[in-house]
Amino acid sequence: MLNKSQNLFYPNYVLRQVEKPAQYLGYEWNMIDKSKLMDHGQLEVPMIRFGFCFPDIYEIGMSNMALRIIYNLLNSRADTWCERVFSPAADMREFMQELKIPLVALESKTPLNQFDIVGFTLQYEMSFPTILDMLNLGNIPIHNSARSNRDPLIMAGGPIVYNPEPLADFIDLFMIGDGEDLLGEIIDLYKTWDRKSESRESFLLRCTKLEGVYVPCFYEPEYYPDGKFKKNKKLYSIVPDIIKKRVVKDLDQTFFPTEPIVPNTQIVHDRAYLELFRGCPRGCRFCQAGMIYRPVRERTVDLLVEQAKHLIESTGYGELGLLSLSTGDYSELKQLGNYLLDYCAEQNVSLSLPSLRLDSFSFDLMSKAGQTRKSGLTFAPEAGSQRLRDIINKDIRESDLLEAARIAFNGGWNRLKFYFMLGLPFENTDDVFSIPELAKKVLQVYADLPSEHRKRKPQLTISTSFFIPKAWTPFQWCSQIDQAQMLEKRRILIENMRLRTINYQWHEPDMSVVQGFIARGDRKIGKVIEEVWCDGGWLESWNELFNYERWEKAMNKYNLSIDYYTSRQRSDDEAFPWDHISCGVSKEFLWSEYLKAESGELTAECREQCHQCGALQFMTGLCATHEN
Repeated sequence: MLNKSQNLFYPNYVLRQVEKPAQYLGYEWNMIDKSKLMDHGQLEVPMIRFGFCFPDIYEIGMSNMALRIIYNLLNSRADTWCERVFSPAADMREFMQELKIPLVALESKTPLNQFDIVGFTLQYEMSFPTILDMLNLGNIPIHNSARSNRDPLIMAGGPIVYNPEPLADFIDLFMIGDGEDLLGEIIDLYKTWDRKSESRESFLLRCTKLEGVYVPCFYEPEYYPDGKFKKNKKLYSIVPDIIKKRVVKDLDQTFFPTEPIVPNTQIVHDRAYLELFRGCPRGCRFCQAGMIYRPVRERTVDLLVEQAKHLIESTGYGELGLLSLSTGDYSELKQLGNYLLDYCAEQNVSLSLPSLRLDSFSFDLMSKAGQTRKSGLTFAPEAGSQRLRDIINKDIRESDLLEAARIAFNGGWNRLKFYFMLGLPFENTDDVFSIPELAKKVLQVYADLPSEHRKRKPQLTISTSFFIPKAWTPFQWCSQIDQAQMLEKRRILIENMRLRTINYQWHEPDMSVVQGFIARGDRKIGKVIEEVWCDGGWLESWNELFNYERWEKAMNKYNLSIDYYTSRQRSDDEAFPWDHISCGVSKEFLWSEYLKAESGELTAECREQCHQCGALQFMTGLCATHEN
């Protein structure tokens, strides 16, 4: 194992000058500290030190479910100590650079470069420069080719890992799919690595034998003379041609943290969480998560109720949230909801409902959950017109939306939020105008209510983001609209929703463009990410720190066209940089879904009919019911 030096702490005079100093201190409720075991020699074998890195600041990272799961899972092992590492905010980062203070873990204040394994979770593309910044602050070479046996093993997992190529020059190995089982296998294998006698390359070669592990340095991209991607060439015959994702088959048997850390300072989603299931049966054609997390696998009601009780008892939280891609599709939601509502009422705990599907809207559940307070309700119709909803396979009728609004207003909810996308494939101007028209119809529903139900004025929030084509979706072949088109669509909405009762929110076009060329990028984009970081970019997911000109300049430096990666329509036979990463859904199925979108044809959800997407190979969850 690596040698460990004396722990470092931030000077008190620095902590007194930075915003929210508690985010750098640790010592939270349920934090796990194994330092005494190490200090007093109570270990039979050396402890594996694992630094779990979230490439954003504390208040964002501590809200992440992956962190909660991995942290407690690894610390349940007697031979492993997992600690948390976050990016410092701007004020602390300035002090660290000035005083040459390295990036350290919250639990022990150990510098990042003294860990055995450093793992990053990849949740969104704009965090990629932050990864380089954290490695640099932790005194770890940013390039995997520059690391020696003295450096930690750098790994990454998460939803964005299904196109890992933009980070291929920086990460030693990627974990594809569910990490609960795979992480343990990697740590077990790590313990067999004798750094004094076995090279880093030799050990990484052994890692490729684990299903779900991708080591990018053993593959080399090839391009056609015109610069278009051709294929990934293997440099060793023993590495896999296709890296197949790992799937946890039985969620009831897999680990779930019921004693998560309770932060000492406010975070974005400051509540206890239950994960009901993984996957989604709906098949929205723009949604990457709906494809890569297949098949649907549920936890049983009895286990979820038991976990909920343990969570509230161990944390003292006053709010319990339900977490899944589409919580309204949980098969036993009514039964679970009744159990949880009774328990939460006894404990004076609020039950927080997530974004709801309009066609699975449960007034009884919503009404009971909101007895103590009438918070806002959120829906995601995604498109304003029925034509466009059919194209994206969002099987929601306008009548569903208006009926949901009527029920909500009648029940005392006056604040409703609706999410839409602009720039979806096959969108036209009428589709854009349909968004404010739909908003006005919702307001009319309120106006038509009897006067006794109109006690508070309605407040609608209309939020739009720009469509970004993602790997392993039916729309991975599609073009992305350019900035001028984004601005025009936004202008239409601004001019047509100038009402006091409508609050219009939008995502910035320039950041959407950058996210677009990273999402479908190849290894050439890695140089751009590095250049942006060298030019001062790091927390690029934050609007106040994002700088489009930096990205544009970096693309120009390497003679790369933004339009080539974003607005270019791909052909059906084009090879993609991520073709060697398998999420279980076949490219053939995705193309058939693209053709259905082109003709506006709906695909029934997985619970109604198996469409042979490829996930049947895992023979678990919902797919297991289609075996015959």
